[in-house]
Amino acid sequence: MKEIGEYLRQERRKNGVGINEASEDLHINSKLLEAIEEGNHKAFKDVFELKDAIRSYAKYLGLNVDKILDEFNDFIFEKTSKISLDDIKNAKNNEEKVTRIASPYTKIKHTRYDLAPIVLLIAFLLFISLVVYIILKVSHDEPKITHELSSFIGVKL
Repeated sequence: MKEIGEYLRQERRKNGVGINEASEDLHINSKLLEAIEEGNHKAFKDVFELKDAIRSYAKYLGLNVDKILDEFNDFIFEKTSKISLDDIKNAKNNEEKVTRIASPYTKIKHTRYDLAPIVLLIAFLLFISLVVYIILKVSHDEPKITHELSSFIGVKL
């Protein structure tokens, strides 16, 4: 990271641009630009903010952005991928003991039953029961209904 920062500082000076001028043009705090040039990645809240600032700064200076970001990605890879062989061996030995590995940021989802099919089934059964009830009620009361209709119409059915 220090090499990237030093390279950006040299290019900025070569272009005759002051740190405050670059800060105003990029709308990035001058302290953060100085942190980039010093290789202080801890001044940024996360890697994404740092990478975005480096991208903007390199583009502003007219540099090959892809090349600089590749170097930055190499730096990040070196910083984050150093797992010792002992840790790997221990993980393999403990593999059967550990059923799930999760970071502190992983949210565990609790399985819920989907209630929609159950509610639809209950509604369908109630509907069928209602239809059967109406059919039985009408068929049971058919003579009474026929008599009422015939007296209303005035015709004997």
